[in-house]
Amino acid sequence: MTVSVIGAGLAGCECAWQLARRGIHVNLYEMKPHKFTPAHHSADFAELVCSNSLRGAGIETAPGLLKEEMRRLNSLVIRTADETAVPAGGALAVDRNEFSRQITKKIRENPNIAVMEQEITDHLPEGIVVIATGPLTSDALFDTILELTGGKEYLHFFDAAAPVVSAESLDYTKVFKASRYDKGEAAYLNCPMTKEEYDIFYKALITAECAEWKRFEKLHVFEGCMPVEIMAQRGEQTLLFGPLKPVGLRDPRTGKEPYAVVQLRQDNKEASLYNLVGFQTHLKFGEQKRVFSLIPGLEQAEFARFGVMHRNTYINAPQLLDNMYCMKNNPDIYFAGQITGVEGYIESAASGLTVGVYLAQKLINGKIQPFSEHTAIASLANYISDESITNFQPMNINFGIIPSLGYKVKGKKKEKNTQIALRALNTIDEYVRMEKL
Repeated sequence: MTVSVIGAGLAGCECAWQLARRGIHVNLYEMKPHKFTPAHHSADFAELVCSNSLRGAGIETAPGLLKEEMRRLNSLVIRTADETAVPAGGALAVDRNEFSRQITKKIRENPNIAVMEQEITDHLPEGIVVIATGPLTSDALFDTILELTGGKEYLHFFDAAAPVVSAESLDYTKVFKASRYDKGEAAYLNCPMTKEEYDIFYKALITAECAEWKRFEKLHVFEGCMPVEIMAQRGEQTLLFGPLKPVGLRDPRTGKEPYAVVQLRQDNKEASLYNLVGFQTHLKFGEQKRVFSLIPGLEQAEFARFGVMHRNTYINAPQLLDNMYCMKNNPDIYFAGQITGVEGYIESAASGLTVGVYLAQKLINGKIQPFSEHTAIASLANYISDESITNFQPMNINFGIIPSLGYKVKGKKKEKNTQIALRALNTIDEYVRMEKL
């Protein structure tokens, strides 16, 4: 039996890996290097575009719990992220290029995976197919998906990537290294601003010229990845409660908390590149250079990559998919990744892992043993398949979609979240013992 997986992003690679390690042969279709989306530039698989951060590491955070569940389920993505990690305080961040290189190597060397370098357009492969083409699915294939789904309503939004600057071009007489509240290692570079400096930057930002929109008529911005210029237009104080919030940081030059702070996060293992945290943008490249150079410490910054904005597309999953990511009206078609409405790198990989595990069980044993509803990984699947949702929007993992404990926990919210996490991990450990992985 051969399963066709379309798309070698995080979801597609994770799905193919889980199938292959259980003895299922996979044809993994990827249109790169012959064709690229507007946001992708490397021929390697699992390319990270928006950020190199995989978010919180501790299990008291929902992203941290999801990663730990996946780690115990022998996730290709999490294992490779651990191997290519760079300092990021209390988060898991990776060397972007090395991460993709290693995943590509592992996929290509797997004897049960055949990489097919071709674009799928108007006809899906025969047999069982997993569509993991991501939020930048090509127009031709998306038309095929629309036909496949019977023309059901679908949604789209826009996503944005932050600029990256070279470390050696920064002014270290103004920039200081620290993590918020001194949590974890001092992994962030911080650019403090006075009120006067912030006012100048803010006025330049809200009046800067954006790049022209191409082929799209409507702008739907996902709140979790909003362009900094759009955020700023919501009010002069908005950024101070968002990416420029100064709380938990103290400028060593003054001993005081700055009026505003721009944080830079390490982008590669050599610490030669840093990305501007929360600075996803659709400004023209020249405007990015002009406006972001107003940030103290970035006056002479060399931009290794300017921010870009691109379309993200997702289907109306509650109407189309069950909680195993399978089409309700076609048991041979599965979806995985951000096209399902899970939002974020780890969530995307988690959906691919889920499909790979479930589909292998179905093919080998004839039945599926789902993950416990108390886990983060199952909660994502339950969210995107919840028919009661009337206004379906992309969702990051959060404790709000994981079933509650059913009893009150005294103390801080962190303690309650930790208990939810331990309950979930106990069920994952039992699941692994059952599968004998």
